[in-house]
Amino acid sequence: MKQSQINNAIRKASTAFSKHQWFLPPNPKWDVTDFGLGDFDTTGLTSVNLAEQQEYCEKIMYVKHNQVTPNHYHDKKKEDIICRIGSLALQFYSEEPTVSLQVNGVFQDLSVNCLLILQAGERVTLTQGIRHAFWAKSEYAIVGEVSTANDDTNDNFFQNPKIGRFSEIIEDEPAIIKLVSEQKGDLE
Repeated sequence: MKQSQINNAIRKASTAFSKHQWFLPPNPKWDVTDFGLGDFDTTGLTSVNLAEQQEYCEKIMYVKHNQVTPNHYHDKKKEDIICRIGSLALQFYSEEPTVSLQVNGVFQDLSVNCLLILQAGERVTLTQGIRHAFWAKSEYAIVGEVSTANDDTNDNFFQNPKIGRFSEIIEDEPAIIKLVSEQKGDLE
């Protein structure tokens, strides 16, 4: 992924966050990825880690219209996905015809053949092992994630074996901020 694309994604997300008065903490930990597929507009995600504790994590994500975070699951992480602004589509995958999940705190059996559309303020609780993908149905969506401990390196299992969680960066211009994937080496 080109550094210019990453810089542009950070600028667009920052503009949307400001427009909706979503204030980031000092020294935010940005994560921008095309999942190693080379087509950020189609398959990608821009997010900021707001809290990274041993017991829990919080993120805010900027999701462009029809930009897919691809089919994946987590073995350890349980997460609430909360649509804050716009509308968010989620697709679930299972060998069973339905998955049982909490939507806005109420258990529902959701068909894997239908999308769940979350409007601003709505949430879904994803338990471990639930395969899911998501994308914005609106021009963009601002999406929150509150979860148990987060391990993006070892607890993201994608259906497509070509996917990598963190993108290789092609330096075509200077970075405006260091990504969370680049900061990991600073902590060791």
